[in-house]
Parts: sequence; structure tokens; C-alpha cells
Amino acid sequence: MSVVVYTENWEGKFKKASFEAVSYAARTAAQMGTEVIAVVIGGCSDDLSVLGSYGANHVLHYSNSSLDHFNPKSYASVLIDAVNSNSAHGVVLSGSFNGKAIGPLLAVGLKAALITNVSSLPESTAPLRVKRGAFSSKGYVVYESKQEKFVLSIVPNGIGVVEVSVSSNIELKGGFSAPSNSERVSVDMARGAIPLPEAEIVVSGGRGLKGPENWNMVEDLASVLGAGTACSKPVSDMHWRPHSEHVGQTGIAINPNLYIAIGISGAIQHLAGVSNSKTIVVINSDPEAPFFKAADYGIVGDAFDIVPKLTAALKEFKAQN
Repeated sequence: MSVVVYTENWEGKFKKASFEAVSYAARTAAQMGTEVIAVVIGGCSDDLSVLGSYGANHVLHYSNSSLDHFNPKSYASVLIDAVNSNSAHGVVLSGSFNGKAIGPLLAVGLKAALITNVSSLPESTAPLRVKRGAFSSKGYVVYESKQEKFVLSIVPNGIGVVEVSVSSNIELKGGFSAPSNSERVSVDMARGAIPLPEAEIVVSGGRGLKGPENWNMVEDLASVLGAGTACSKPVSDMHWRPHSEHVGQTGIAINPNLYIAIGISGAIQHLAGVSNSKTIVVINSDPEAPFFKAADYGIVGDAFDIVPKLTAALKEFKAQN
């Protein structure tokens, strides 16, 4: 028996979410007294042995031309094969867009319990009992499953990575064919220095910035902090910023250590996507803005005056330290 973990790669490269999923699977497997099998699908230019640094005992690399591009049905077939071939207990996924697409297919194919939005390690493994966020992460619920197999989808950037150095056995599974009745037509890739789900710091702007021509304030502050940039839904709806930067209930849910909201009122839909932030700082000229109720720190004032001064102060501090 074992625990399988889907180890995503983006354009052939592993990112933090990959290592976080392997680390979670390793700690879960340790509780169960078993091993971890990391599954890599498609072409990957990174050294697969690096997965051993996060607890992967074995690495299965399924690689052929039919798997070069993400396809939920094909990738789910690969993971089902990995689970069945190794008599695994279940699968761990990152709660990324790809993970969310694969999870339900795995649950059906494996007749397994699917638990999404997992925010901590299992409280027990016999039976499986694990905590997850509920009601747009405004609360938590502990789920218990008595199913033979499980599929756990973990909150990205929410649990952390623990390095444990083990030696990985790497096996190439080049002959596996995973046909699908769907076809990739086009891909519009989001480009940015720091992917939002992985960002430790996020600087976000709303309608209070008055127009896209003022977005340099957000970008300048983010640059000083080494942060990702984001926006509220109205901003993306008005095409001031791309939808890939929209955080909230209908956008991307994030879990940074620090979230700075500039000119965002804080509607409940926006809070649903950022409420797991460890520290929230709100800058708004309206003292009655709902966001202040959720903020750890709040500054009432004109963002056009405050943000440039904050950026300048941070630049000066970094220059002296």
C-alpha cells in the first residue's frame, strides 16, 4: 500500500505547489506507515530526484506525446493507473486549477472519497479524518471517511513545505496511453513574475485607483516587497487588469502571509478569496469600508498620497539594511 501524489509541472518546471503536495503526502503516508509515490505526467525538464527532498520514495514519470498537454480525463487515467498498479490508499493533489479538474474524475474512477480545500494534516487515518475550509473559508469542518480510498485536494500555500531527504527510485512509464474524447484548441497562459496561489505577499487594487493608468502604484509597491499583484472583480470586469489577477470567490483564492488591499471596499465575495491571508492591511479613504472589519491593520486616507510614501519608505529601509 502507498499514497500517490500528483506532482504538477508547469512548462516542464516544478513550483512550490508541487513540493507542498509531495510534502503533505509524505507526512500523511508516515501517519499510515507507508510510502509515497510521486507521479509526474508529460515532459519535465527538472531533475525528478528533487522530489525525494520532500519525501517521495518513488517517482513514476508517465511521458509520451499524448500527455504533453494537460487534459483532465487523460491525466486522471494516468493517476488511476498509478493507484491501481500500486494498490495505493489514495491520491493527494494541490488545489490548483488542474487539481480541481482532476479530483472529481479520480473520485468516480477510484470510487473514492473526495475531500477538497483541505487545510491541515489528517487528524487520524483509520478512519480518515481531516479538516477543510467551509462556507468560503469562513469556517472549518472535520470530514470523516470510511471509504477504502481517498482523494485529498489541499489548499495551495496553506499548509507549508517540510523538507525530508529520502532517496527516490525513478521509473519511466513511457508506454502508457491515455486517450481522451476532448481536444485542446488553444491556451491563454497567465504571465507574471509571481503566481498568485504561491505568492507570500500580494498587493491588490480596486476601483479606488480610478483607472488602469494608475496601476503603477500597485506595481511599484509590489516590486519593492517582492510581491504578486492582484485586483478586485470590478477591476477585471472593466478590463483594467487581466482576469488572471482577480482574487475573490469567483476568482483566485489566495493564502499569502501578507495581503495589502488598496482602494478595495471589501465585499463579501472578495473577502471569500483572501480571508485565509495571515495578515491583511487595508488602505481606503472610506472609514466605513467593510474591509476594515476584516483587516489586521487599516489606514484611512487617500491611496494616491499614502502608497507612494509607503513605497518610498520601504525603498529607503531596504537601502539602509
